[in-house]
Amino acid sequence: MKSTKITYYTTTGIITAMMIFIAFETLLKPEVKVSMEHLGFPDYFRIEIGITKLIGAVFLWLPVRLLKESAYIGFAIMFASASLAHYMVGDPVGKVFTGFIFLAVLIVSYVSHSKIQEIK
Repeated sequence: MKSTKITYYTTTGIITAMMIFIAFETLLKPEVKVSMEHLGFPDYFRIEIGITKLIGAVFLWLPVRLLKESAYIGFAIMFASASLAHYMVGDPVGKVFTGFIFLAVLIVSYVSHSKIQEIK
Protein backbone atom coordinates (compact mmCIF):
# COMPACT_ATOMS: atom_id res chain seq x y z
CA MET A 1 0.00 0.00 0.00
CA LYS A 2 2.81 2.40 0.89
CA SER A 3 4.58 1.92 -2.46
CA THR A 4 1.29 2.43 -4.30
CA LYS A 5 0.74 5.74 -2.51
CA ILE A 6 4.29 6.84 -3.27
CA THR A 7 3.77 5.93 -6.93
CA TYR A 8 0.45 7.79 -7.02
CA TYR A 9 1.73 10.97 -5.40
CA THR A 10 4.93 10.98 -7.45
CA THR A 11 3.29 10.46 -10.83
CA THR A 12 0.39 12.80 -10.07
CA GLY A 13 2.87 15.41 -8.87
CA ILE A 14 4.85 15.07 -12.09
CA ILE A 15 1.73 15.45 -14.22
CA THR A 16 0.52 18.42 -12.16
CA ALA A 17 3.85 20.25 -12.23
CA MET A 18 4.25 19.56 -15.94
CA MET A 19 0.72 20.79 -16.75
CA ILE A 20 1.12 23.98 -14.72
CA PHE A 21 4.50 24.73 -16.30
CA ILE A 22 3.27 23.98 -19.82
CA ALA A 23 0.03 25.93 -19.24
CA PHE A 24 1.96 29.09 -18.41
CA GLU A 25 4.24 28.55 -21.40
CA THR A 26 1.21 27.97 -23.62
CA LEU A 27 -0.41 31.18 -22.44
CA LEU A 28 2.64 33.44 -22.26
CA LYS A 29 5.38 32.36 -24.69
CA PRO A 30 5.22 33.63 -28.27
CA GLU A 31 7.07 30.50 -29.45
CA VAL A 32 4.08 28.38 -28.48
CA LYS A 33 1.84 30.52 -30.67
CA VAL A 34 4.15 29.77 -33.60
CA SER A 35 4.19 26.07 -32.70
CA MET A 36 0.38 25.92 -32.57
CA GLU A 37 0.21 27.61 -35.97
CA HIS A 38 2.68 25.01 -37.26
CA LEU A 39 0.30 22.29 -36.06
CA GLY A 40 -2.62 24.03 -37.77
CA PHE A 41 -4.45 25.24 -34.66
CA PRO A 42 -5.96 28.72 -34.30
CA ASP A 43 -4.68 31.05 -31.58
CA TYR A 44 -7.85 30.86 -29.49
CA PHE A 45 -7.27 27.10 -29.15
CA ARG A 46 -3.86 27.79 -27.58
CA ILE A 47 -5.53 29.94 -24.92
CA GLU A 48 -8.26 27.36 -24.34
CA ILE A 49 -5.70 24.57 -23.95
CA GLY A 50 -3.60 26.63 -21.53
CA ILE A 51 -6.57 27.35 -19.27
CA THR A 52 -7.76 23.74 -19.49
CA LYS A 53 -4.37 22.46 -18.37
CA LEU A 54 -4.52 24.64 -15.25
CA ILE A 55 -8.05 23.51 -14.41
CA GLY A 56 -7.15 19.85 -14.99
CA ALA A 57 -4.08 20.15 -12.75
CA VAL A 58 -6.34 21.31 -9.91
CA PHE A 59 -9.00 18.66 -10.63
CA LEU A 60 -6.43 15.84 -10.29
CA TRP A 61 -6.08 16.66 -6.59
CA LEU A 62 -9.74 17.14 -5.72
CA PRO A 63 -11.49 14.34 -3.80
CA VAL A 64 -14.49 14.58 -6.17
CA ARG A 65 -14.43 11.44 -8.33
CA LEU A 66 -16.18 12.99 -11.35
CA LEU A 67 -13.79 15.94 -11.52
CA LYS A 68 -10.69 13.80 -10.97
CA GLU A 69 -11.68 11.29 -13.65
CA SER A 70 -12.62 14.11 -16.03
CA ALA A 71 -9.10 15.47 -15.66
CA TYR A 72 -7.58 12.04 -16.34
CA ILE A 73 -9.73 11.61 -19.45
CA GLY A 74 -9.02 15.14 -20.67
CA PHE A 75 -5.28 14.80 -20.21
CA ALA A 76 -5.26 11.38 -21.90
CA ILE A 77 -7.06 12.82 -24.93
CA MET A 78 -4.76 15.85 -24.95
CA PHE A 79 -1.55 13.77 -24.83
CA ALA A 80 -2.72 11.38 -27.54
CA SER A 81 -3.94 14.27 -29.70
CA ALA A 82 -0.64 16.12 -29.28
CA SER A 83 1.27 13.06 -30.49
CA LEU A 84 -1.07 12.66 -33.44
CA ALA A 85 -0.82 16.35 -34.36
CA HIS A 86 2.99 16.24 -34.33
CA TYR A 87 2.96 13.04 -36.38
CA MET A 88 0.57 14.48 -38.97
CA VAL A 89 2.73 17.53 -39.67
CA GLY A 90 5.89 15.41 -39.93
CA ASP A 91 7.61 16.55 -36.75
CA PRO A 92 10.59 14.55 -35.41
CA VAL A 93 9.94 11.29 -33.60
CA GLY A 94 10.94 12.86 -30.27
CA LYS A 95 8.03 15.30 -30.43
CA VAL A 96 5.63 12.53 -31.43
CA PHE A 97 6.65 10.24 -28.55
CA THR A 98 6.67 12.98 -25.90
CA GLY A 99 2.88 12.84 -25.70
CA PHE A 100 2.99 9.07 -25.32
CA ILE A 101 5.54 9.34 -22.50
CA PHE A 102 3.30 11.80 -20.66
CA LEU A 103 0.37 9.48 -21.31
CA ALA A 104 2.28 6.57 -19.74
CA VAL A 105 2.97 8.62 -16.59
CA LEU A 106 -0.71 9.61 -16.48
CA ILE A 107 -1.80 5.97 -16.77
CA VAL A 108 0.49 4.96 -13.90
CA SER A 109 -1.04 7.75 -11.80
CA TYR A 110 -4.57 6.61 -12.65
CA VAL A 111 -3.89 2.92 -12.01
CA SER A 112 -2.19 3.61 -8.68
CA HIS A 113 -5.08 5.88 -7.65
CA SER A 114 -7.55 3.12 -8.55
CA LYS A 115 -5.59 0.62 -6.44
CA ILE A 116 -5.67 2.98 -3.46
CA GLN A 117 -9.43 3.41 -3.84
CA GLU A 118 -9.96 -0.38 -4.01
CA ILE A 119 -8.10 -0.84 -0.74
CA LYS A 120 -10.21 1.82 0.98
